[in-house]
Amino acid sequence: MKYVLLTLISAMLLSISWPTYGVPFFIFFALVPLLMMEHGVSKFSNYNRKSWVVFGLSYLCFVIWNVVTTGWLYGSKNPDGSHSMMAVLFPVLVNSFLYSLVFQCYHSYKNAQGTYWGLGFLIAIWMSFEKFHLGWELTWPWLNLGNVFADYPKLIQWYDTLGATGGSFWILLINILIFYTVRTWEAGRKRKDLIKNTSIVGALILIPMIISIIKFNNFNEKPIGSVNVLMLQPDLDPYAEKYSQDSLTIENDLLSLAERSSKGKIDYYIAPETALPGRGSISERAFEKSLILNNIKGFLAKHPGSVFSTGISSHKFYTNGQNLPKEAYQINPGLWVESFNSAIQVVPNQKVEVYHKGKLVPGVEIFPYMSYLKPLLGDAMINLGGTVASLGTDKERVAFSNPFNKGKIAPIICYESIYGEFTTDYVKKGANFLTIMTNDSWWGVTEGHKQLLSYAKLRAIETRREIARAANSGISAHINAKGEITEDTFYGDKTTLFAKVNLYDKMTFYARAGDLLSRFSIFALGFLLFYFLIKKFQNRMKKD
Repeated sequence: MKYVLLTLISAMLLSISWPTYGVPFFIFFALVPLLMMEHGVSKFSNYNRKSWVVFGLSYLCFVIWNVVTTGWLYGSKNPDGSHSMMAVLFPVLVNSFLYSLVFQCYHSYKNAQGTYWGLGFLIAIWMSFEKFHLGWELTWPWLNLGNVFADYPKLIQWYDTLGATGGSFWILLINILIFYTVRTWEAGRKRKDLIKNTSIVGALILIPMIISIIKFNNFNEKPIGSVNVLMLQPDLDPYAEKYSQDSLTIENDLLSLAERSSKGKIDYYIAPETALPGRGSISERAFEKSLILNNIKGFLAKHPGSVFSTGISSHKFYTNGQNLPKEAYQINPGLWVESFNSAIQVVPNQKVEVYHKGKLVPGVEIFPYMSYLKPLLGDAMINLGGTVASLGTDKERVAFSNPFNKGKIAPIICYESIYGEFTTDYVKKGANFLTIMTNDSWWGVTEGHKQLLSYAKLRAIETRREIARAANSGISAHINAKGEITEDTFYGDKTTLFAKVNLYDKMTFYARAGDLLSRFSIFALGFLLFYFLIKKFQNRMKKD
């Protein structure tokens, strides 16, 4: 019962730390009860299969954490209007399993190499897992530990140097040191050691925060200019209106919304993810002939010096004999199509620029490892108005230049805003402010859209770029380069948001170096595994 209680305490501490309702300071010792559980089971229990006990209890902890923090996924709906159990069960159960697997590896290594080596191994393998979770096709980094301070930007200004992955390292290190402090006190009851270890922990918590507050209060980077941005929030029901209304009706409502709010000079009109066309998609081989896109050009003709950026659904057709991308699927004999979740920039008298979303939502926009899982799962993957096939992607990021001013935007699409190093690729392409085109309406009035907005603050700090975030139903927002929301909208309003966005062109250390501590951790993990194998080989040689 003691070990179950420790497990539940860790689950509770992890859960109540999370944005946008939690207090993140609990995260500094949230893993300590779980570590104490593992140590107690390994050293002092009489269980026959201790590894299975550790795995089962850690899985219980991570399932509770995942359910409490991401249970809002249940707000997703199937095409028949019912709530999608698959939308919540698959990520919760699989993600919890992966975290438990990481903890099980720590348990095995600690038993083989001892506590101190094991604790170093835990940091290395957890950091390596978070990095891996950012890149593979089942990517779901929503619960990466460094995200936990997203609602407290004043305390994490140093993310411009080490990023949110640096935050994960910080949190893991402090949890390990607190566990070490507890264990040394239990073993020796030495007050001197307790004071020393507690002081080290306190310093490691406070010093980065103090540095951050100083950086926050003394931020004086000079912008190279500014642009006037109007973010459009059409509040279009993604389950009903988007697929039942005529595409021209949807576009006319969007442009009317923009027209009514066009007071003074507007440099950028920003519309949400897949705001157009409604049903279906727009052929990229006929952009210049598209009635929908030409209507936007007609709108811009009445607003000289303005450009229009929006999310769209688009596609490319391929016929027999052409080199087919792996994401293309056959719709008729001799005819294939590749679909995209895209961002475009429309400028009068210029060709439409397009970018294809590079980070796709597993099970919604991409069928992960289709060649392996399709035979097993069939069409069981969730479909939230997308496809059970996979969308096409761009392999490199794109920045859209503005012919009328110094603005150069990063056309970030929804889910991409969770990814730190990925976002820096837009900055390396010259983006001097970030736009986020998103549709958070799939989950209704839950924590989902609030958490996604909070994570955007991390990207502002990491890159020191201001953000204009246009959301279908809200929350649309202007975020400054310090990660503060300066203007925002209410969820569920059909409205617009005007912001004067500053342009910055300096590269942060994080923008140049990326997830440095993650790469170091992967190297450390390799070293620790190699060391383990060498020791095992040496011991076997001694026995022989």
